[in-house]
Amino acid sequence: MKTLTGLWVLLLAAWTGCCNASAQDTASQEAARRAMAIAQSPPDAAKVLFGREVAPTPGPARAIGAYERGCLSGAVSMPADGPNWQVMRPSRNRAWGHPVLIALLERLAGKLPTEAGWPGLLIGDIAQPRGGPMLTGHGSHQIGLDADLWLMPMPDRRLSPQERDELSAADLVTPDGMGVDAAWTPQHRRLLETFAREPSITRIFVNPAIKRALCRETGSDRAWLAKIRPWWGHNYHFHIRLSCPGGEPECHDQAPPPPGDGCGKELDWWFTEEALHPPPTPPRKPLRLADLPHACAALVAAPSGQALHVPAQAR
Repeated sequence: MKTLTGLWVLLLAAWTGCCNASAQDTASQEAARRAMAIAQSPPDAAKVLFGREVAPTPGPARAIGAYERGCLSGAVSMPADGPNWQVMRPSRNRAWGHPVLIALLERLAGKLPTEAGWPGLLIGDIAQPRGGPMLTGHGSHQIGLDADLWLMPMPDRRLSPQERDELSAADLVTPDGMGVDAAWTPQHRRLLETFAREPSITRIFVNPAIKRALCRETGSDRAWLAKIRPWWGHNYHFHIRLSCPGGEPECHDQAPPPPGDGCGKELDWWFTEEALHPPPTPPRKPLRLADLPHACAALVAAPSGQALHVPAQAR
């Protein structure tokens, strides 16, 4: 991988739109960030308009636009509790997604104890009730096909709502960013491999140090590593991204990852000074509603649908 220019580093860092600080924010910290974002944004900023919506629109699910510039119609909610998952940060109201994503999370959560030795998922941000840009924390997660999953196994008891809003996930990366720490286990590798082998998952974003550990520990069957993409942050959670569902022409897929396992020179760049310590980035100009696909404008004016979970067997 060629050395990136300073400008490209700035663009990449801006695209993430978040990082671990906001992912780990408690309810009070999140509320303060949201208030600041509203105060500093024009009233027609897309993140203000979509951030105020508390329920989805009715009708069939439609992922509209691109992962970092779009919206979601007909979202369904991830239940707060399941046999092998618990939804974290409930006060954010970001456990909404396209039905194909919610069904996949439910199905894979049930497989993890036997396939990965992982007791269950702690599920972070998915999307807002109508998708769209968020007031805090993400540049993507806009069309209901992205989800953050904690790199910490589900405990053997049900957490209270307050605990889910306050508990911090485990940081698996050493302070210098060069490797994983003693909290990293073979079960973490198996967890990520289980998700990467799902055909509908196109990318999994992890900290570069986690990608390096996977490259080191994986044997000759390495094709799944292509989906594991290094990105800034992601030392507390990993981020899965699904391809656009069939029959939804308004949804725009990302180009597939480059060929190969991604463990060569392109990974080495992430451990250079340029990548480990990128310069501070100025705040991005917020997206306006006009910057999103035309169909998104109708979603912020549409009546709410029933804020109910659709069982997997009914999808």
